[in-house]
Amino acid sequence: MSMESVNFVILGDQEIATDFGKKGTSTDLTLFDRKESEKIYTFVTPNGFPEKIQPLFQAIALAEYVIFHVNALDKFTGEQIIALDALGKKDGILSHSYDVDEARLDLMIKGTVLEGYKKVEQDKIKEELVNFPTAKKDGNTSIVIDHTFDVKGVGTVALGKVLSGKITQYDKIQHYPSEIEAMVKSIQMHDDDVKESISPARVGLSLKNIKHDEITRGDVLSNDTSIKTVTEITIDFKQNQFFKATLAENQMCLVSVGLQIKAAKFASISPMKLIFEKPVIIMPGDVCVLLKPESNTVRIIGSGAPQ
Repeated sequence: MSMESVNFVILGDQEIATDFGKKGTSTDLTLFDRKESEKIYTFVTPNGFPEKIQPLFQAIALAEYVIFHVNALDKFTGEQIIALDALGKKDGILSHSYDVDEARLDLMIKGTVLEGYKKVEQDKIKEELVNFPTAKKDGNTSIVIDHTFDVKGVGTVALGKVLSGKITQYDKIQHYPSEIEAMVKSIQMHDDDVKESISPARVGLSLKNIKHDEITRGDVLSNDTSIKTVTEITIDFKQNQFFKATLAENQMCLVSVGLQIKAAKFASISPMKLIFEKPVIIMPGDVCVLLKPESNTVRIIGSGAPQ
């Protein structure tokens, strides 16, 4: 029997993550996990945020559910609310420290997905976690990669999440965007070797036929032939109401899609057409979020689904 998995992103006060799991891989994203009654709980924090906006979107994309412990009503809290809303993360827990004005917080989340979150006291978050079911997704196998390593005596190891379907030891699977066929030598979950993993499991895969430097964060391993890699897209764009700068053709931006962060330029503004410097993987249900990391005020330009 395959282990069940459930993945949370922890936003706001990221320090609370240590209450929920044991710290694992840590870069600009940090992972914590724990195993409890045949279920693996994983918690990801975007610890590279707020200095950088990119990890915020990547951490949210890795999770089915949200734990948002608000400890300040500042522009960074605003960015996190806009990010969750843009990515349509409807299910989560909202708590706040005692010095946060709840009425003001309610105003900030009005009209966003956060209105549907369950409000709880900080010390009650842990017992709420069991109420979030495993969001298993059947169908073709797709795995998104967030970290890769070259491990001595093992070779290429990729860490990521099974977005849909299942992965089995010795499976042959296509890497996107390169379309190299890799083979899965072994699979680990929560440091244990397993024969197979089903979505939405976090996995460590030992891969053959592909070097670790041929894989970057946001790449996908999949047997789904409908996956597209494109260099231009048109999106159903909605500008973030707080982003006031005027957009013009040929300006550059960064685009967050899945775990990918790709540089693009505006080929046209209406309709919103983007041309990428490097191929980008588009999967069903993806949302493109346009970012301006160097902005001193609002860094989220807006978002939309590919047409």
